[in-house]
Amino acid sequence: MPKADTADIVIVGGGVIGLSIARALGTRASRDILLLERSSLGAEASFAAAGMLAPQAEADNSDPFFTLACRSRDMYKDFCSALLEETGIDVELDTTGTLYLALNEKDVKENEERYRWQTRAGLPVDKLTAAAARQLEPCISEDVHMALRFPQDGQVENRRLVSALTASAQKHGVRIETSVTVQSIRCTGDRVAGVETSRGFVDTRNIIVAAGAWTSFLSTDKALPQIRIEPIRGQMICFDCKPPIAQHVIYTRRGYLVPRRDGRLLAGSTSEASGFDKRVTAAGMHSILSAALEISSRTAQLSFTDSWAGLRPRAPDGLPVLGPCAEIRGLFYATGHYRNGILLAPITGELIAQAITESSVSTLMEPFSPNRFAAVGVN
Repeated sequence: MPKADTADIVIVGGGVIGLSIARALGTRASRDILLLERSSLGAEASFAAAGMLAPQAEADNSDPFFTLACRSRDMYKDFCSALLEETGIDVELDTTGTLYLALNEKDVKENEERYRWQTRAGLPVDKLTAAAARQLEPCISEDVHMALRFPQDGQVENRRLVSALTASAQKHGVRIETSVTVQSIRCTGDRVAGVETSRGFVDTRNIIVAAGAWTSFLSTDKALPQIRIEPIRGQMICFDCKPPIAQHVIYTRRGYLVPRRDGRLLAGSTSEASGFDKRVTAAGMHSILSAALEISSRTAQLSFTDSWAGLRPRAPDGLPVLGPCAEIRGLFYATGHYRNGILLAPITGELIAQAITESSVSTLMEPFSPNRFAAVGVN
């Protein structure tokens, strides 16, 4: 990128959220779209994720976030088919379902409540006896009391998703520049004028902040919503599991196992407010291994092949930050997805692209507006 540049739309951040927005914009408009990434594409939370698409398994009640999450999950079949057609990359969408185990009385109580409200809402969920659960997944603990099966929850191979989104965005004419740090947003009056980067100024009238855990590093010369995005460390373990011991994503309140097609078995995860420290720790590994062994004693015999940590971007209220900024025209946010960046990628791309190209803010996005935070100067 030269020292001075111009673009119709600048996307700050090249994880699955930024890439999904880039692709959605590229398929809709013949405009000059530039995506800037401080490091490598998808190298942070997107790379470290487990790829679960499990809004029903993780929800305690029905609310606007649950509606958004289910809507995005239900987009995945067509989303993945389109990516395969556009790029030839199979992102390995798995629709086997998610199995949520109850291994003690407290788990049973929570599972029963989840089953009641979801069946009342007409959602697909199966309640299984311990015997039925073990027949479905013989590897699970003999201590299982009962289980819920969510047939529409699933998973995707998140690292292949990054590759597919990158190829698709580029195919649709999006310019992508990596190793470029966006330092500040410049405004003229009440609208954006461009971004200052480590390689120079980029003139633009539309900026989408999709910088994940690094959102709060962006400064500006105007008062903006006080969106403080906190990095939350999530550690993961990977086992070699050939032949596979499980077909479903297997979940408990304390951890989960995610089987991959290539014979890997992922186990996770921690949730730690550790700043920008991405170290894998003994305490984190102990927590994950304990949960994995609780789910299945057979994990004790598996070979340990890898471990890593990623930084999830969490807003103060734990909800995503989506949509236009009321104070500054041309400024949009798509950040704070916390533990649901992979799940929410398809719908985030579509909603932000719609807001920019059609000047239309969907009712699905309204509860997550950046304008719910008080405006303050952040320069």
